[in-house]
Amino acid sequence: MGALVQHITGARPNFPKAAPVIRALTELGVEQRLVHTGQHYDEKMSDVFFRQLGLPRPDVDLGVGSGTHARQTAAIMTGLEDLVMAERPALLIVYGDVNSTVAAALVAAKLGIPLAHVEAGLRSFDMTMPEEVNRLVTDRLSDLLLCTSADAVAHLGNEGVHPAKIHLVGNPMIDTLLANLDRFDAEAARAGHGLSDRYVVATLHRPGNVDDPADAAELVKAIHSVADQAEMVLPLHPRGRAKLQEAGLFDHPALRIIDPLGYIEFMGLVRGAAAVVTDSGGVQEETTILGVPCLTLRPNTERPVTITHGTNQLVTRQNLPQVASAVLSRGRAESWSVPPLWDGRAGERIAAIVADQLARF
Repeated sequence: MGALVQHITGARPNFPKAAPVIRALTELGVEQRLVHTGQHYDEKMSDVFFRQLGLPRPDVDLGVGSGTHARQTAAIMTGLEDLVMAERPALLIVYGDVNSTVAAALVAAKLGIPLAHVEAGLRSFDMTMPEEVNRLVTDRLSDLLLCTSADAVAHLGNEGVHPAKIHLVGNPMIDTLLANLDRFDAEAARAGHGLSDRYVVATLHRPGNVDDPADAAELVKAIHSVADQAEMVLPLHPRGRAKLQEAGLFDHPALRIIDPLGYIEFMGLVRGAAAVVTDSGGVQEETTILGVPCLTLRPNTERPVTITHGTNQLVTRQNLPQVASAVLSRGRAESWSVPPLWDGRAGERIAAIVADQLARF
């Protein structure tokens, strides 16, 4: 086609979303460049994803590393501006709601480069979440808004986005999950971590749970109460690790704290779990497809479809032990609903829309 597309990725959640889009665009013969900002730079937080998901190695790694929101976003913008000015892509594609996403959106807008946002329109309506700010800014600046669910389409319509820009495409992260389903070995995961038949997986990293020492102490108390009921395994994100350790997280004999896992290993662990306790967005979606009860430790979610068409429910630190007890007693359901178009073909739909857009330039 001749028109260059740049994919901007930067953090662990971006990679399973980008993989099916890149693959589908390759099949259509679209020239592409994969840019990794280096927002997540630990091997287990990013490099392993490229290997496991069959992604091409990044053409460019900006290597920005960690920092405050302002410093990290500024470093990404500086590096991306030079790259975009040198290559003049026809389109930038961004994913999710991390700092790399909003930084790329700002660069694209300032340089007059069309922008596509995969996972547009999600809203928690909680402006204390940095991700909510990133979502709002990115969507306002995007030319193609590619939505995973009908509620996201409705949010964009309510915000005055022109309907021609909005496309309901399904969830490309679910494409990746379904494509790799046979590789998620729950038995191997259980054996590898010395777990019994009934265990709970936890992932915790949101500022609202781990930044304030009082919140961290309350969180640890709630997690330990769940560990009183069932073995738990917690792949611990670097963010918040020190505060959670200070709050005594590591002190429960039934709680295994492990380093972050690769995608395949983590999903094998989740697939075999009796329940998952999380504050992650993506895990809410993955458990919805796998049928694993998900207890989301947040006051809100930008993915309400995982509650109406899935296995997710919101919990507080106060009621988590009681809700976990009920879920563990009830066991996993034999059938459950899943959201429309979460069928493994979102990447193809996105690629078709992008190719059509490129033909118009």
